[in-house]
Amino acid sequence: MRHSSPHLGGTSQADGAPAVFPVSEVVTAARSGGPAMVAVVGDELVGVAVAQAYGERGWITVVALAATWRNRGIGSSLIAELERRLRSQGVRRIGALLTPGATGTAALENSGYRSRDGLVFYEKVEHLGASDAGLLAELGGRMLPGGLWDSLAGMEREKEAIERRIVLPLAQPVLAEQYGVRPPKAVILFGPPGTGKTSFAQAVASRLQWPFVELFPSRLASSREGGLAASLREAFTDLAELETVVLFIDEVEEIASVRSGTAVDPSHGVTNELLKLIPGFRDHDDRLLICATNSVRSLDPAFLRPGRFDYVIPVGPPDPQARTAVWRRYLGPAAIQVDLHRLVEASAMFTPADIEFAARKGAQSAFEREVAQGKGIPVSTEDYLQAIAQTRPTLTDQALKDFAEDTEEYVRM
Repeated sequence: MRHSSPHLGGTSQADGAPAVFPVSEVVTAARSGGPAMVAVVGDELVGVAVAQAYGERGWITVVALAATWRNRGIGSSLIAELERRLRSQGVRRIGALLTPGATGTAALENSGYRSRDGLVFYEKVEHLGASDAGLLAELGGRMLPGGLWDSLAGMEREKEAIERRIVLPLAQPVLAEQYGVRPPKAVILFGPPGTGKTSFAQAVASRLQWPFVELFPSRLASSREGGLAASLREAFTDLAELETVVLFIDEVEEIASVRSGTAVDPSHGVTNELLKLIPGFRDHDDRLLICATNSVRSLDPAFLRPGRFDYVIPVGPPDPQARTAVWRRYLGPAAIQVDLHRLVEASAMFTPADIEFAARKGAQSAFEREVAQGKGIPVSTEDYLQAIAQTRPTLTDQALKDFAEDTEEYVRM
């Protein structure tokens, strides 16, 4: 069955409405022995009808007709032949589930089918089918555990912005559509290193329960003809096979930096390729591209324009309240026996990653002391203050100045 013919009316759906039975399911049904009929005039495929049988129940899953051959009885003839074959398999009750106004509606009514009022169609979609699981593993992706969103400590301003702009429209698409809100397809997170951009991307995938795939620009193979651009194109082609995905590209400036304007610049072709790939990625629902960068000012202006990215969101250094929350998370039970206020003040230039390192270092020092001395001395404020003093903060005055300027110039949310 040639399901990809450009002349047919697709998969029994009204314009803009999602198909109840996607083409992939229809093809699977036909290959597994489900009745499938085609109508051909000369060399032109003008109609397709496919059904599935389950005991005494049969379902017509698709009726597709070429636009110029509708209202000529072809659909009714296809349905009649499907019915004959279904009856030979013991089917006594035949149904069809179509969106209002879908291709095939008139043919079904002319064949004696009647719509049923008072029914509600319920559906739950598992975002990772068996075929997707193998592909996801090949891409190095995974399903992240639930609860990552709730485990994000501090950074409440960033968390609120990302939840309102990104998570909610994707998690509640029907409600979003009622209010004319278009769910985002691609966003940029920018800010100093260690502020949690990767953690936010993973938390979004966890919250949505979508597969998470991270592309590492530095790891994309460059041995094939065409180099990095070809590898990038192949990766996006593979990703197109997934029904749902959160694609994360960290340090995206490596493949989307400002172009020099000369064709001999090796980065020129890679940036051009990524600019061409993003619109294709955006054409599909249930897919989200999250790019992260430490230097948004180094990105090519064409890469940043609204047609490619819906939002450009800052993920800045933690304020005192956020640092308090982060310290509590990494201190665990020790948080009740230390002077948390002193730790927060002493770590003013720390990112969440710095705080995690200092908390681990302080606990390790106390543990090693106990192993060596065996005096039962618990971990103390001084242990953590010493660890802070021995930790080089990621943030600098210049980094904070640059981030403030970038926030003023590039934020779009």
